[in-house]
Amino acid sequence: MAEKSWLFVIGKIRIYVRKTLAIRYIICYNKKNENIYSVIEMQIEQKMTIQEKLQILTDAAKYDAACTSSGVDRKGKAGSMGNAAACGICHTFASDGRCVSLLKILFTNECVFDCKYCINRASNDVKRAAFTPDEVCTLTMEFYRRNYIEGLFLSSGILKNPNYTMDLLYQTLYKLRTEYHFMGYIHVKAIPGADEELIRRTGFLADRMSVNLELPTGDGLRRLAPHKTRKTILKPMKQIQKGIVNSKNEMTVYQEAPRFVPAGQSTQMIIGATPESDYQIMSVAEALYKNYDLKRVFYSAYVSVNTDAMLPALPDGPPLLREHRLYQADWLLRYYGFEASELLSPDRPNFNVLLDPKCEWAVRHLEYFPVEINRADYQTLLRVPGIGVKSAQRIVRARRSAKLDFEDLKRLGVVLKRAVYFITCMGRMQYRIRLEENSITHNLIHDDRKKLYEMQENESFTQMSLFDDFHLTVPPSVEDGRAAVSGQL
Repeated sequence: MAEKSWLFVIGKIRIYVRKTLAIRYIICYNKKNENIYSVIEMQIEQKMTIQEKLQILTDAAKYDAACTSSGVDRKGKAGSMGNAAACGICHTFASDGRCVSLLKILFTNECVFDCKYCINRASNDVKRAAFTPDEVCTLTMEFYRRNYIEGLFLSSGILKNPNYTMDLLYQTLYKLRTEYHFMGYIHVKAIPGADEELIRRTGFLADRMSVNLELPTGDGLRRLAPHKTRKTILKPMKQIQKGIVNSKNEMTVYQEAPRFVPAGQSTQMIIGATPESDYQIMSVAEALYKNYDLKRVFYSAYVSVNTDAMLPALPDGPPLLREHRLYQADWLLRYYGFEASELLSPDRPNFNVLLDPKCEWAVRHLEYFPVEINRADYQTLLRVPGIGVKSAQRIVRARRSAKLDFEDLKRLGVVLKRAVYFITCMGRMQYRIRLEENSITHNLIHDDRKKLYEMQENESFTQMSLFDDFHLTVPPSVEDGRAAVSGQL
């Protein structure tokens, strides 16, 4: 039976009618998509097997990048199933670098919203499915028993309305914790617009919660998801932040007090669907870390899944290399003491995709270099390309008992291939190096990208635009990937 969709416009009311094997419903909402008026009819087809639902709803969840599993330590209990370790769940990574750990599913891919960038939007004809709370619990337990997973990542489209959907997620977690006695890691999405009490109850059952920011700015939301607002999204973020603080305070008084979202909260931004610069994106991320105590901000390269005049064309595919640079810059914000205004500015609003952000900052600020390894303080060492958090700590400890040379640095984990241009040991550089921006930049760029660099006018070090005619398709190198994972930026 083919899927069919019709669109009716009656005055200010737009009506979508869709019939599929899985769902039959009618949605009415106003022309500006600001408020859902009613769901006239919704019927989930009961004949679909749990295996068929799983196939649909795991595929529908692949565009949500905001799932990591770290920051909570809970031992297993007699009569219960599973545990959660502080080091996190064992992750696997997709070819494009996204984390795909945990049992990652949507409760339903049905949605009453019509976000232009989303494959599950109301106006799309895609096969729909919805789990029941018991089905999610059964899947989680059976996957865990087979050692496929160590936790659950649960998100959802908006079924009927935010409250209805949030209640289904709460019922699922409640059953999983109390009836199925699952003590493993759970990451669940908080639905913007849902009742605060539902979010509060869910927070005491989950390890991590996240609220997707969706797009970096309010202007982007108004263009591509006009029924969503920045205020509606930030409200549950603030509630979760306060709940975490209150829970920690109660723990200091009552050791057995229940813990609220012990692994913290995160969010996700779609990159490339709207025209924000890297500077705007990093400024938003910095504000989220400072104002909402987020553990992670995830950056998801826009994948073109819908046809719409307001969506950008991607002739060379998703901007994965740009996404990679944003993750590296995010690491600098969280662990290296950088600020967004140091890495970029309104005059230089985008990262050079040929260099990692730390190297790009260093070659633009050669007045701070070279750094003497045996005298520089810890924060100064962190700003040297090739020296990460661990290697900086090792340097500080090792030089208490001996003077360090370049061979010592190599043993301590310093990536000399990058650091050698910016450091001295006992007053000397390893090679005769000219401290000049173009020269160092050319040497830092990987061989597979030198031609792209040389195509720039006069071989000068200028910011490449993502819209230049260089057709940049070079993915992150193996060394880039290792540096991002190990922190040796």
